Amino acid sequence: MSDEPTILDEIDHKILAALQQDASLSQRALADRIGLSQNACWRRLQRLTETGILQGSRAAIDAARIGLQLTVFVMIRTRHHDDAWSRKFRARVESIPEITEFHRIGGEWDYMAKLVTVSMAGYDRCYKALIADMDLERVTGVFSMETIFEGRPLRIPR
Repeated sequence: MSDEPTILDEIDHKILAALQQDASLSQRALADRIGLSQNACWRRLQRLTETGILQGSRAAIDAARIGLQLTVFVMIRTRHHDDAWSRKFRARVESIPEITEFHRIGGEWDYMAKLVTVSMAGYDRCYKALIADMDLERVTGVFSMETIFEGRPLRIPR
């Protein structure tokens, strides 16, 4: 896949907007909503998937309702920036299922992870797993007191 943005037309925009609003739409319902035949809609969905724009569909789950009461944004600074260390660290992060997002960032910190867990004890367990034998310069957690919103649909550039 190319790093160049894919050119999207008005129909693509309608498809993406509809799916961001409700990814459970059947292909027929999606086609009806955007004014396409089911076959034309299917071809569009195939192209959007093949170009990597559509990447599966997921259900939005209310974390608190299933007992995941604590969200922590973990900020990480390291002295290491070589490929071998980065691969090892990424594998470590991927092995911790409570980490739901992981970003390499610019500025004062090198990485930011979003961690969602049941409690402070859950965070402590994840923290210990994260730092074990990794030679990190600094790790700090920023605790979310309230989620104002998340999972906002992307504003697709025209």
